[in-house]
Amino acid sequence: MPSNKKTEPAKKERKLNRLAHWVHIVIFEADTKAGRIFDLSLMWAIVTSLVVVMLDSIESIREKLQTILYIAEWFFTILFTVEYVLRVYSVKHPLKYIFSFFGIIDLLSVLPTYLSIFIAGTQYLMVIRTVRLLRIFRIFKLARHLNEARVLYAALRSARHKITVFLMVIISMVTIMGAIMYQVEGAENGFTSIPRSMYWAIVTMTTVGYGDIAPKTVLGQLISSIIMIMGYAIIAIPTGIVSAELSTMKRDEINTRTCTNCSLEGHETDAEYCKFCGEKLDSD
Repeated sequence: MPSNKKTEPAKKERKLNRLAHWVHIVIFEADTKAGRIFDLSLMWAIVTSLVVVMLDSIESIREKLQTILYIAEWFFTILFTVEYVLRVYSVKHPLKYIFSFFGIIDLLSVLPTYLSIFIAGTQYLMVIRTVRLLRIFRIFKLARHLNEARVLYAALRSARHKITVFLMVIISMVTIMGAIMYQVEGAENGFTSIPRSMYWAIVTMTTVGYGDIAPKTVLGQLISSIIMIMGYAIIAIPTGIVSAELSTMKRDEINTRTCTNCSLEGHETDAEYCKFCGEKLDSD
């Protein structure tokens, strides 16, 4: 009898471990049928909740559908709260997940609605509206379901030095052109300072052209034409840099297995250990 009493807690612990492992596979990974269903459902929930937030920001719609929007807001808040709790429960080191980027995003996506319970009074309505805007952070959770986002991030990271040089050249050109236009046009034509002239150069070079400042002299208009033509050529440069990095990048076959220790994903299909922390990866 005593031995049976000792084995009962051990059996319960094994069951809990198996349950946590199953929850982890479903929530964090998308290679299984249950994981794909969960990810698809979560994406639709996130998109729908964002639509609710956007509709709630339109006064005419909010007045007509106030009750429906309120119920929908709480429905999604409870739904994402359950998801957050399950994520914390299924990882080996909950604090690592809680203080990770996506852990903080998950918390921010549900916290404002609960805060609105305690912040009451007409004078605080604007504060509540401002705090509730934090729910927009839910959109960041969509990024974890985009496999190609990892490839794009790697390409941008690989090209960061080229992009930095490109931005330095652009800043130098804007500064030079701003100083020239300040001398050519002067304050009487709206170019009251070098920073304001630099603002005009940025707007002109990006081909936006707000029209709040425009050159009046022939020389100034000639310089503007040159800047606009340069702008069309410059826009294509960062696109070419990133495209070149994408074309030369090795695309390893990566699955969605997530490490239970560090909660990071992006492992090769045949990987047995986490490439970030060295923890042995669980098999499905």
